[in-house]
Amino acid sequence: MSHYANLLPVSGKWKSDITDYLSEDVPSFDFGGFVVGDKPETGSLYMKAPGLICGIPFAAEVFHQTQLKVTWHHHEGEYVTKEQLAQAGGKIVVATVEGAASNILLAERTALNLLARASGVATQSYITKKLADESGYTGIIAGTRKTTPGLRQVEKYAMLVGGVDTHRYDLSSMVMLKDNHITSTGSITNAVAKARSVCGFAVKVEVEVSSEQDAKEAIDAGADVIMLDNFTGDELRKVAQSLKTHYKGTQTKFLLECSGGLTLQNLSNYLCNDIDIYSTSSIHQGTGIIDFSLKINASS
Repeated sequence: MSHYANLLPVSGKWKSDITDYLSEDVPSFDFGGFVVGDKPETGSLYMKAPGLICGIPFAAEVFHQTQLKVTWHHHEGEYVTKEQLAQAGGKIVVATVEGAASNILLAERTALNLLARASGVATQSYITKKLADESGYTGIIAGTRKTTPGLRQVEKYAMLVGGVDTHRYDLSSMVMLKDNHITSTGSITNAVAKARSVCGFAVKVEVEVSSEQDAKEAIDAGADVIMLDNFTGDELRKVAQSLKTHYKGTQTKFLLECSGGLTLQNLSNYLCNDIDIYSTSSIHQGTGIIDFSLKINASS
């Protein structure tokens, strides 16, 4: 059986990132750790807001590196509702943490921050995908590369847990030719040809366009994906339908993508099944967090 944690390599850079996060939080002396010492304690990790639980592998690695034992009571990708929280008195115990008091306090903020951020992105992704599904859209909802430096893997992972596509992971994953590429090379055709000469058959080429004429040039040049950028809702539907009709019955294959200013509030105005992909940074850039806390249990 596959779990989201299987996406993360056993010896990947993400583990050294966790080490760096912990080192950043305590660059010299751990004064608070001295206060509590190495007394054995048990703590409860609480979730205090509704949403999708995400980031467990990252938090678990924090606890592992700080020599703590953690028992998870809820699983990655589980949606916790307002009703569940209300029945539990406003918070649920997601995990139990055991170990030296100083280590629990050392791990606390780093683990909570990762859970809060990952769960926030996963929840926004889930809500956006659900809205699209309920509107009758059958294509792909995707994130963008506008991720937080240092947290890209956490945020891209959270998109997957939330049920959306991650789009390209980095500049090496897919060639995206935007206005600056086209201006610099002189034309869409030139830009696509130069890209294809080095990326070969294994890497897709996407071109950002702002008109139907430019879209046709990109398709005829051999682009795999055409991004219709910053079109209005009605204009988007008209151009998408026109392009699909124009190339219907030919050997030309391409995907249409819509991007630019899409949010939960306006997504339904843009949705159209002639568009294969809707990409938006609103699922990960500037999204809220899901509130978690970790409390050492009072002695009986």
